[in-house]
Order: sequence, then structure tokens, then C-alpha cells
Amino acid sequence: MKRSFIVTIILFVAACMQGKEVYRLENKYLSRVITTKSYLHTVEITNKQIPSQILPTECNEFMLRLSEGTDKVGTDFILCSRDFEVERVSKYKLIDTEPGDGLLFTLINRLHHLTVNVYYELPYEKPYLRKYLTVKSEKEVTLERIDVDVLALEDAFQPYTKKAITSRAASNWSPGLGQPLYTLHSATFWGIEFPAATNTVTEQQMRLGYQWGNKIESNKPYRSYKSVMGVASNPDYIDDAFFAYIDDIRIRPLRLQVQYNSWFDYGQSVDEQSFAKSVELIHQELVVRRGVKPLSSYVIDDGWQDTTLPDLDKPDGVWSINHKFSRKFANTFRLLKEVNSGLGLWLSPGCFFGARPQVDILRKNGYEALSLSMSMSGPRYMDKLEKRILNLTKQGVNYFKYDGLFGHLNIRDFELNGRGAPAMPQLNTERLEANALELNDPKYDELKTYYLVAGTERFMQILLRQHEVNPHVFTAITNGAYLSPWWLQYTDVVWLINCGDAANGTNRNEELTYRDGTYYEVFEEEQTKFPINSIFNHEPKKTTTGESADEFRKYLFMSLSRGTAFIELYLRSNLLSESDWDVLAEGIKWAQNYFPTFARVKMYGGNPQQKEVYGYSGWSDGLGYISMHNPSEKSQVGSTTLDRSLGVDKDMKNYRLTSPLKDGVAGLKDKWCYGDTISIELKPKEVRILLFEGGKIVK
Repeated sequence: MKRSFIVTIILFVAACMQGKEVYRLENKYLSRVITTKSYLHTVEITNKQIPSQILPTECNEFMLRLSEGTDKVGTDFILCSRDFEVERVSKYKLIDTEPGDGLLFTLINRLHHLTVNVYYELPYEKPYLRKYLTVKSEKEVTLERIDVDVLALEDAFQPYTKKAITSRAASNWSPGLGQPLYTLHSATFWGIEFPAATNTVTEQQMRLGYQWGNKIESNKPYRSYKSVMGVASNPDYIDDAFFAYIDDIRIRPLRLQVQYNSWFDYGQSVDEQSFAKSVELIHQELVVRRGVKPLSSYVIDDGWQDTTLPDLDKPDGVWSINHKFSRKFANTFRLLKEVNSGLGLWLSPGCFFGARPQVDILRKNGYEALSLSMSMSGPRYMDKLEKRILNLTKQGVNYFKYDGLFGHLNIRDFELNGRGAPAMPQLNTERLEANALELNDPKYDELKTYYLVAGTERFMQILLRQHEVNPHVFTAITNGAYLSPWWLQYTDVVWLINCGDAANGTNRNEELTYRDGTYYEVFEEEQTKFPINSIFNHEPKKTTTGESADEFRKYLFMSLSRGTAFIELYLRSNLLSESDWDVLAEGIKWAQNYFPTFARVKMYGGNPQQKEVYGYSGWSDGLGYISMHNPSEKSQVGSTTLDRSLGVDKDMKNYRLTSPLKDGVAGLKDKWCYGDTISIELKPKEVRILLFEGGKIVK
């Protein structure tokens, strides 16, 4: 295990004997006070930005659920810090990317022959503290679940509470994994830096942990994922502080990715020649003729893979290229180099959609197949998949759409005989298919979560190794994924959960309402904590021609105003008119110019599905925008205030107002300041895009 610190101060061979029962980690943002009196526990947390002092009403500090093995029913036992003696305490310095201070407490449980090291780490210049454990046993033991932080706080709050770990349920897939906890008055956020964690509040007690279900071998320590505790400057804006922390830990900085996807042009019939025609046409119309910057990638969607698996005997013998493309995409790479772009590929890790035919071949050859798909935790299959992904990355593929991890919009597969299964014989899972309707029953949730944890861990490893091969690769995890902000430690964007590829509706107003209705449901009603600038939302689309330039422009800018840094163009490229190309170029150029404002984009207003006025807003220094949409058949007033709730800096003045839409600023004054209220009588189905530029920042 690589350690990120060195011990710099002497070991205290019995802290109490030295009179050192209280230990403090502190910087200008926060402090955490820990005592070894009676047992290890936290006695005080201070958010210095408010300021606010938090005194835990109860603190078990951590919790371990262990067993003699998942095949030995009834051997589970639970230990917490109260069950351990404090053997020694160490202070140390962090010496890696974030200099700071650390505390290490070594605990022992003689009855079960366990040693637990508890680490607390606080960077000097960050408003958050991390904690993690190492667990060592003198005999083999199974760690079923680990809670890295367990404490009760009076204002503890769980924003996201939905849990739907479904196998068969259309647009109802919300595992409830990897979401943070908040404190409502003291303005702190908490979580585990692991997408498949389960962080909960029950009767004010916070538990930050995850199921694991693996054996800890004798005298080989297991290191947990880290918990994080951060502080905000205002209880009303904990989201802002939390997303600033997420920005800090992203695997790659937020960046604008504009690309073309072949699906709506060709579906699975895509081949080298047809793809090349689209590349040449799009490059000519957008880049050469209209001055758009070269696209980041041109993506071959489902249809390039050889599902007969002719190379299965090779170490990376899955996801071979079929006869429709040249060997190693040589001709396609050559063309994309000429247009100063890169190649992107669709790939389904679980072998869903067009990859389904290869599942039975893999099954017959001894690879770990489920009912419809491949196991995301199967050692043989995932090892071969990893080798293939890394080789494709080395060959120069710069974007990967990972589509179909644990399932898709309507159905999911689960490994029922993996981690945890032998300990739950009462579930009688051997009789069930991996996607049986019966698995919708919550009584199977723990078993299904073991699989989600195992599959998540294995895919995380692939994504990290892919980043090592190319630190500039761009990846999206889509169908069958779930929305945890901690996925962004491994990937760039995540699927807008429970939302179809094609926006439902017979016109642009209905299409916007469908997609934005999902945004409202996920982020406002369910309170999912995830930065919407990192959402994969299957927009924008232009698959027909004939609508007016104004109509297309309203749809395009409203769609782009959602502020996602991932703009994938779904086009029927040979159908687009001169006017269509003009508008598309306008929209892309706007997104490129206004991209800095996407960093803190917010949704505001009412529920689109209830025909209420809503919109999006994003701001950076001297630059901002507000979109408004009235989805109703009747006129309605849209109103919002230029203040912190939209992300507006209080020191900014004299914004100049413009709009890319016809009559977009009708009835509005020319200059705006912090605190001003915008109120507009919106016509039925009207869209407004308001751009604020050139504002002077007053220091």
C-alpha cells in the first residue's frame, strides 16, 4: 500500500499516560476535536465560516460488520470504536498534493484479534477533512460492511432518500448510492469518496459507509475508501460548497466536449464510407464555412463491433472491429487527423444493445455471463475487457461512450451468486433469473447492492488505468449507470438517469418539457446532488428539416442553456438546410464563448411537467445568462432575481443585456445589477435567452 504521508512526531505509546486525551485538527475553515477518553470518538466539530460549533449527541466513530465468511450463516458481528482499546497516537504531515496535518489512532480488539488504524487528514488550504481506516485481522475474516464515520448530529439531514434497485421497471432505476449528507444549520456536507457508498441518516445518526463482502486475509490490512467532511459559508448554499469540493477531486478538469454521434444518421448500419461522408460534411459546414472550432471527436456508435468474437483467444479478444471498417480504424484515424479531430467509440461494458449476440458466445467459452449481459464483476471477462479498452486508448481513441453497465432504461441484470449470496439462503436466489421481476422486491436490495459495489469497483479500476494511458481521454458512463458525484473521480459525464434517448413529444416545446421535466424530477424533487454541468442528456438533436430558423434556434439555445459541458450532436446530417447549419453553428459558438459560466449552472423556477415557467442560469466573472421557458398554452409571468441563488456575484454591476433570439430583450432595460428582479410576461410556449456581458467587477 502506498502511503501519502510520513510520521514526523513521536509515537505516544499510551496517549492517556501522557495526559494527551484530546486531539485537534484545525485550519482556517474548520476544526475537529477527537478524544481517547474511554474510547476513540469525536467530541466537537467547528465550522469557522459561519461560525458554528457542533457537538455530537452520540459518536461510535466507525462501525464494522464482520463474519466468519459469507458461506457461514449467522456468524455476523458488529464492532465500533467502543469495542477497541487505544494503543497509540501519531501525528504526521501530509506531503503530497495537499500539504496539511494528520492524526493516526491505532486501536486493538483482543477478543477478535483485530487492529484498526484510524486516519484523519486536514489540508491547510481546503475547507474539508478526510478520514479512513485500515483493518487488519490475525485470522481470515469477511468484512461485510464498513462505516468509516458514525456519529449523531442534531441537524443531520439526508437530502436524497429515494431507493429503487429495480430489475424490471421502465424509467425507475435509482439505487440511492453515493449521495452526500448535509447538516441544515451548521452547514456541513459528508460522504464517502466512493460512488457505490450508502450514506444515511436515521434518527439523527449519520452512517457513512458501504457494503463490501470480501475476505480480509490474515495479517493483510484492508484500506477503506475515505470519508469527507466539508463546510460551507451559509446553510442555504451547501450545494455550492459541495460542488466546489467535487471540482477539486475530478479526475480531469471540467472541459467543453463538442462532438458528432453517428446513431441518428445510420444506426447500426454505420460503415467506414458513410461515416466518412458525415465527417467531411459536418467539418465543411461547421468548421470551414462557419468558423466553428474543430469538433473534439466524431463518434461511431453501436455498429462497429464484430459480435462473432473472432479474436476471443487473444488477451484482448473482445470488442473486435468488424469488416465494415479498416484494421485498427486506420482509414478513419487518417481522415480525422485531416480535420483536426479524434475518434470516439460506443462500447457497452455489460454487452447490452447491439453487443447482445456476443453474450452467448462468451458464456459458452466460460466467461461470466448473466441472463442478458456480462457480469461487471466477472474476473475473466472484465480482465479481457480492460485489456481491450486500454489497447483502443493506446491506438488513439479519445472518447468512449460506455453504454449499458448494469442494464439500461428498462431492465437490469444482477449477479445473484456473488458477494453476500451464501449468507442469505432464505432468498433462494438460485431459482431466479438475473433480471427476474421478483428482484424488484426490496428484500433483495442488500444482495443486489453487493453486486453494484463489486461492479463499480472493477469498472473504476479500468477508468483509472485508462486515464494513465491518456490523461486527456473523455469518457461518459450512460445507460445502467447511476448518479453519484463521486463517479467524477473516474469519468467526465454521467447519464441523466431514467430518461430516454429520444425526447418524447410531437414538437420542440414538448421535447424540451420532457427532458427538462426529468431534470426537475431528478435535481429538484428527488434532490440528487450532482453537478448538472456533467450530465449526458442526449441533446441536441436535428433529425428533420423544415422548421423555421427561429424555432430551431429557441430549442437549441434552451437545450444548451442546461449548461452541460458535453454537447453531442445527434444529426441527420444530409437533411440539414443552410439555415439549419447556420443556427447550429451559432449555438456551438455561444456554448464555446459562455462555457466558463457552465461551472455553476443552476436550474430555477417551477415544474416543467406542470407547465410552470422554469429555466437555467450560469455566471462567471463579467459574464452570465438566464434562460426562461413557458411550456404552457397560456401566457405566464417568468420572474427571477439576480442574486446568489442564481450564482451572481454581489460585487458585479452594469451588465449589458443582449439575446440571440428575435425580440429576446423586448420590454427589458439595457443594464442590470446585482439584486435586480427580471419579470417577463411570456407568451404561450415562449423561450427567452438573456445574455449579460461586460459587467464591471467592483473590488
